[in-house]
Amino acid sequence: MGQKIKLPEPVADIYRAVVRLEELYPGRKFTPDGHLVGSIGEVIAAEALGLTLYPASYAGYDAHDGKGGDVQIKMTAGHSVAMYAECIRLVVLKVISSEEVEIAYDGPGAPAWSAAGKVGKNGQRVVRLSRLRALAAEHDE
Repeated sequence: MGQKIKLPEPVADIYRAVVRLEELYPGRKFTPDGHLVGSIGEVIAAEALGLTLYPASYAGYDAHDGKGGDVQIKMTAGHSVAMYAECIRLVVLKVISSEEVEIAYDGPGAPAWSAAGKVGKNGQRVVRLSRLRALAAEHDE
């Protein structure tokens, strides 16, 4: 019991990065689980789009824009995102490389919610990024 095992260097790098991120963004957790990806997406979207973040675990929304509009932010390296409820504005970021993300969707939440599948056992509805991109293209026309 109590045996210490040295972490592989890449894993240690993640934990060192967590400490630095929490220093840069006080009050936001970057634990290496669902919080890590979510918090990374939130701070990237906030800085890129001029959003103001709510405190962590704020009910229903992650940020608000300069006009007072609430914003739900999602980030994924996959092909879909999950939502618990309809939102006013949805921003979805897609990790495209170790150095870049793209904004896959930045628009009204209602069409995204309508395009999502049925409620799953976990209470969430999933929508594919390809569908969100199509919605964004329709919105831009």
